[in-house]
Amino acid sequence: MVYSKKAIFLCLFFSIFTAVTGAGIVVPLLPVYARDLGAGGFYIAMVFGAFSVSRTLALPYFGRLSDQKGRKPFITAGLLAYGLVSLSFVFVEGLNALSAMRFIQGLASAVMIPAIQAYVADISPRGQEGKIMGVFHMSMFFGLTAGPLAGGLIHDRLGMDAAFLCMSGLSFAGFLLSFFLLPPARLETYSPKNSEAVAWRELLSDGTIAGAFVFRFSYTVCIGVIWGFLPVFADARLSLSSSAIGTLIMLGVLVNGALHTPMGYLADRLSKRTMIAAGGLLTSLGLYLLGNSVDFQDMLIANILFGAGGGISMPALMAMAAIAGKKTRASGSVMALMTMAHSLGMMSGAFAAGAVMDLFALSGAFSLAAGTMLAGLFGFIFLALFKKKTRPGGVGARV
Repeated sequence: MVYSKKAIFLCLFFSIFTAVTGAGIVVPLLPVYARDLGAGGFYIAMVFGAFSVSRTLALPYFGRLSDQKGRKPFITAGLLAYGLVSLSFVFVEGLNALSAMRFIQGLASAVMIPAIQAYVADISPRGQEGKIMGVFHMSMFFGLTAGPLAGGLIHDRLGMDAAFLCMSGLSFAGFLLSFFLLPPARLETYSPKNSEAVAWRELLSDGTIAGAFVFRFSYTVCIGVIWGFLPVFADARLSLSSSAIGTLIMLGVLVNGALHTPMGYLADRLSKRTMIAAGGLLTSLGLYLLGNSVDFQDMLIANILFGAGGGISMPALMAMAAIAGKKTRASGSVMALMTMAHSLGMMSGAFAAGAVMDLFALSGAFSLAAGTMLAGLFGFIFLALFKKKTRPGGVGARV
């Protein structure tokens, strides 16, 4: 049987869409659910942090292993495990058990996410990495948009257990799609296996990979601040309604997602570094304006700028990562590093912003995020332009 790149791409697109939509249904409801179980601020942070901690620790191992063993085993195993863990939430009683299930769920995510992203990079035609990665990441933005909307309706009408069951069912749907439609690992002709693992120090000695890691970390620090503290800031300073706050957050996600495909197309034709720099500057500007907003219109404009910054920079950044992964024959390891930067940034952003809020003022959290983004941008420029590049085709080859 012949497996076309288009068929593989569509399978991966809809598999990750179902999984992200399922997660999007439940994650916004978890703080209230944990509070109803008796959680204070620390335990709510622990419920969320358990997922990020386990995922961050496991990503390097499973990303590298998918380079050696093939992509499909890890995609199907991760989706199946995610579905089973999601189902177990229905039977969880107590905060410790809830945190433990979130920890295991983070492991399942670490198994599948780098393998899926690496597979997309593998099948991207040369010179079209930006377009393909941009279109693929639309699946995640669609899921992040549809999930919370559906989750609110399901929770209000059917309860929390129904939301957990939906998350589980959608993960199982992704598993079935991947199990039956992806080629077996031995037939993954688009994903050349690397029998010898590439050392992490060797990968990070490449300026492009190291710079992309730094930029993605800085950017997701900003996302952690936005998601964790924008609702509190909007309520405390402007007394905005829940619907207005939801509109702000949703608009940023929509602007970001809508730009991914056209910006991915441009990333294949323009300087990727220039696009990343422009996006980083817009992101920093949006955060600075958020911290100085005095009405809903100010926050709306600032959030649009923030979303546009990510929509311009991320397709170019992931295209650079895809090219670097193919050159080093370590796409799984490179994508694991990108996802690891994301997890670390989300954790760091939330904790750092909380400390700034307690010690200084809530608006200072956004200034901190803006400064972090600028620092990450300068770090990216320095590493991508000046750090060691080795021979073409080897680790550190310029992209």
